[in-house]
Amino acid sequence: MDEKRFVVALFGLVVALIAGYMAYRFVAAFTVAVFLYYSTRRFYRMLERFRLPPRIRAGLALSVLGVPLVLLLSYTVVLLVVEARRFVQRYPVMEAAAENVDWLDPAATPPELTFDAMVELYRSGGFDPLIDFGLEHAGFVTALLSSFLLNMLIIVIVTYYLLIDGSKAHEWLLTFDDDAIVREYLEAADEELEAVLFGNLLNVIAISIIAVATYMGYNVVAPSAVEVPYPALAGALTGIASLIPAVGMKIVYVPLAAVMAIPPALSGEGGLFGYVVGFLLVTIVIVDTVPDLVLRPYFSGETTHVGLLMLAYILGPVVFGVHGLFLAPIILVLALTFAYTALPRLLGADPDDDPELPGDQRRIDEF
Repeated sequence: MDEKRFVVALFGLVVALIAGYMAYRFVAAFTVAVFLYYSTRRFYRMLERFRLPPRIRAGLALSVLGVPLVLLLSYTVVLLVVEARRFVQRYPVMEAAAENVDWLDPAATPPELTFDAMVELYRSGGFDPLIDFGLEHAGFVTALLSSFLLNMLIIVIVTYYLLIDGSKAHEWLLTFDDDAIVREYLEAADEELEAVLFGNLLNVIAISIIAVATYMGYNVVAPSAVEVPYPALAGALTGIASLIPAVGMKIVYVPLAAVMAIPPALSGEGGLFGYVVGFLLVTIVIVDTVPDLVLRPYFSGETTHVGLLMLAYILGPVVFGVHGLFLAPIILVLALTFAYTALPRLLGADPDDDPELPGDQRRIDEF
């Protein structure tokens, strides 16, 4: 019997090692999936009041988060293309680039962004240099796109089935319960992860709304030469950038201020720089500082310290890479919850289930 148990245990260890290796290879995708699961779970459960099937609720939860993000990115790419074309037409960029790139023709004008113009450009051979360049680097581009699509597929599938079957995994883990320590720890960690990660989503939404309102309000009083370009898009990107540690929203509004300073610098209207400086000051106070001081403590969970959470966001990408932005907060919450719940029990401390009473009150069992 002992030999059979040893063989079964050895087989289980081999399977666990293989599964762990596969999870390690795609740790970034699994980390983002867990992040999205806890960010959308409250909305998924809220849809239960409409008596919708679990699969439809999971699809709606992912769509509410994913569709606006895809639309925002698509809108950003379109604006970048349009603005790049305007910039090329206004400034002598083609002449400067033609000195370093042989196949660029400085005398050629950028084509219109229409289907017929693109077809005509293709027939005339205008895309041939780009096609040759793409063929030379086809292997790298294919590997990059394949890796991106594979990771996106893993994220969607794992998040979808976590929303549907997450409770089953929770119940399976509770089968290893010992003196209620496992149950207490899992329930506390689950609640804290949801509070922290869902709080991040709320923080992004709140900062996006504040940034959009601030940018639009600035455009009301500022001259047209120093207005914020596309304030709705800039505000949404500012909210998303708030997830990035240390630098955060500055990667959006600082370049935005630099772009706004170009027209007065070219026209020689130095008085307009005051509006740009005012924009920076207002944004730093209203968008960057005040929400961080007022909103973040409410969105940081019940037991996770705000300072430790900020350190996790800063050190996570340094230690684990880009996905450390999502992995480090999860590890921090699991570690702190273990220290608060399971560790005292393992060291022999008795759980204090009864709340403390004022000094002038007594419990009934004392009489």
